[in-house]
Amino acid sequence: MGERTTLTKASTKSESLRTTVPAGIVNHFDLKEQDQLDWNIEAKEGKLIILVKPLRQKRLIEYERKQK
Repeated sequence: MGERTTLTKASTKSESLRTTVPAGIVNHFDLKEQDQLDWNIEAKEGKLIILVKPLRQKRLIEYERKQK
């Protein structure tokens, strides 16, 4: 099994949950505060497949332009 984190409520007014990105992942991808994560989620063979792509702040504007 890989890294394990715990979900907590994002706020009392929301149904969203949050978790911590493990330090090993932060270091491996050189993530910094204000970077964003692009989440792609699909169900396949009864499993939830989640692909997370780091978006560094410098590349974020270019990424958002491509999404339009």
